[in-house]
Amino acid sequence: MTPRNAPFSQAEYDRRIARTRAAMAKAGLEAIFVTDPSNQAWLTGYDGWSFYVHQGVILTMEGEPRWWGRHMDSLGALRTCWIAPDSIHGYADSYVQSTVRHPMQDLARILREIGLEQARVGVEMENYYYSAKAHAVLGAELPKATLVDATALVNWQRLVKSDEEIVFIRKAAAISEKIVRTAIELSRPGLRKNELVAEITRAGLIGVGEDWGDYPAIVPLTPSGMDATAAHLTWNGAPMKAGEATFFELSGCYRRYHAPLCRTVYLGQPPAEMRRAEEAQIEGIEAGLAAARAGNQTRDIANAFMDVLKKYGIHREGRMGYPVGLSYPPDWGERTASIRTEDETVLEPGMVFHFMPALWMDSWGLETTETILIGETGPAQALCAVERKLFVKE
Repeated sequence: MTPRNAPFSQAEYDRRIARTRAAMAKAGLEAIFVTDPSNQAWLTGYDGWSFYVHQGVILTMEGEPRWWGRHMDSLGALRTCWIAPDSIHGYADSYVQSTVRHPMQDLARILREIGLEQARVGVEMENYYYSAKAHAVLGAELPKATLVDATALVNWQRLVKSDEEIVFIRKAAAISEKIVRTAIELSRPGLRKNELVAEITRAGLIGVGEDWGDYPAIVPLTPSGMDATAAHLTWNGAPMKAGEATFFELSGCYRRYHAPLCRTVYLGQPPAEMRRAEEAQIEGIEAGLAAARAGNQTRDIANAFMDVLKKYGIHREGRMGYPVGLSYPPDWGERTASIRTEDETVLEPGMVFHFMPALWMDSWGLETTETILIGETGPAQALCAVERKLFVKE
């Protein structure tokens, strides 16, 4: 078991597999089949834009993981995974988007060959990449097996980051700083939004020094004016205008690791209500960071922020953040814990969150956020160093 092109040490992959197997044992599983590309990469190093077809990683209680997918993508697995070539399985192209056969038939064949015909096998049922048809076919092909919902079983093992992972996240944070500063510096009335996004993307891919930029799991979100009252709009070809706010929800990405960072630019003089919201948001972020310490819960961060908003008379609903790290489209969140008022996840050193207490109001949006690292002691550390404020450009 020697890494070839995989980005981490063998000890790191061994740690990940040991954590996952402990969770499998607790859930009474003999094997898991994970389709989330983030989980595949976390366990094996596999990295490719092939998640639009059926693929995944099989992990049993012994031996190394097996990667399974389309034959042409198995060649990419040979280039990116640490596992041995005989642990990489490729199915024929005749299975791809076929009306007469399904890739899960090939997966079932492999599971039978390795002795899992009657096993309890965990699958990620609440996952973007595992379809209802896939589940139905796999169940029909393995009638004696028990398919168990193991959604997020691997995701939860990823919550505490290793020292090796934190190095990558810090590199992503440096790229995040660069692209957010690029967005702020270039913003001006008359600049077409698509041209600005092109420069943001260019800065992100160039990276910082020798640390090249990867594609982020979410495209640049850059709405202006009334569009900024919505959370997840992208861009268009319209020019930026005086008298409008634009928020930039962006992330640098280094070898699939993210560190999201959001800032807002106002072209002209912002209204008094927006200035007051800025004051409340920044004070609330400081309170949240103070509460984001090992031993507290994620809800403590949310409640600290909400207490400040209540003082200012500002109403807000929804969660205020989520864990981040290794991810693929369509989301850079890890889909486990949430920074919200009822979440009781206990904070541990090494956890990394996007603390995202954005405000979307009736006529503008204000996003000021931080990627934060929970330390051994004291408040969380913000990994980026862009000034925390509403940026105003006349």
